[in-house]
Amino acid sequence: MSQNILITGAAGYIGGSVLADFISRPNGPVKPSNINAVVRSEEQAQELSKLGVNVIQLELSNESAVMTAVVSNETNVVDSQVVSGLINGLGRRREMSGKEAYFIHSSVATLFSAEGGWPYGEIKDTDPVLEKEKSIARGHPVRDASILVSELSKALGVTSFIIPVPQVYGRGTGEWRKLSVAIPAAIKSSIKHKMVHKFDKDASPPSVHVSDLAAFYTLLTEKIVQREPVASGEDGYYFVYTHKTHWWDTMQRLAEALYARGLVTAPTVETWSSDEMAAEYLGFPRPFVRAMGTNSPQLVPVKASELGWQPKWDEERFLSSLDDEIQAVLESDPVMNTVSQTLVSGK
Repeated sequence: MSQNILITGAAGYIGGSVLADFISRPNGPVKPSNINAVVRSEEQAQELSKLGVNVIQLELSNESAVMTAVVSNETNVVDSQVVSGLINGLGRRREMSGKEAYFIHSSVATLFSAEGGWPYGEIKDTDPVLEKEKSIARGHPVRDASILVSELSKALGVTSFIIPVPQVYGRGTGEWRKLSVAIPAAIKSSIKHKMVHKFDKDASPPSVHVSDLAAFYTLLTEKIVQREPVASGEDGYYFVYTHKTHWWDTMQRLAEALYARGLVTAPTVETWSSDEMAAEYLGFPRPFVRAMGTNSPQLVPVKASELGWQPKWDEERFLSSLDDEIQAVLESDPVMNTVSQTLVSGK
């Protein structure tokens, strides 16, 4: 029995890659004709419409419009953004149709680090994660959103899942946005200022290649569509990562790769003189830049592999791919790419 799927942020880096992964599996239980892709702009809608999916142009901050879209399209949601209107719409649809409704929510793994306000140290995704999150004082918008997802979904009879997204890298496979955040920001800053920088504290954030992450979303969605038993609700947290990224080692490898291209003045790494400098150079919000750059959550993934997830990337493959990360950034900026070519050719 086919079910309609709605992907929010379908023109984004992760959402676009998830959509591309769905479409790449024509013999799977998720058919392109059952996919509804939410985008913000007309230009994005035109770009994605050629994929054979139903494209919905929608401003997700408009809760009424979101509820109407979910109810009228009879969709289950793979979400990466606003939650309240989506879950309310699913609850209304379930009440009207009597059919099961599902919601996959993307959170942030940084919240499970000391820098992100997490006081409990190591945690497995088989532990009572929601109970621990609820014990922490409210006020962080991302953590509050995860709690809202679980509580509101339960109240409305919607089956929910929460994926705390780790550091993601690699070229996106969607039609629109191709780059992640952290590593491209470091590359752009290094090229602009001719020097690679690091924080005064090393970090080892959990990381995953975007193709492996997209494959997990697809696997989980296929399990849902086929009505296989899957942990959900209060037990529906899934830690999805394949390796730790040791940040100082990464920055050193990045410095060597950029120096080989003539894009920085030395194959060495300097330390940020302050968090303010890091925020300015990287373009990150000052209140969050240290948490983003020094977090080392002690997450223990269990349930993803139990579902049958088989990721293909590890840390050494990641480190070996840094030159491609540089190339992807250059290709995204024609001016920067022209400067790079000029430096390499010596003209």
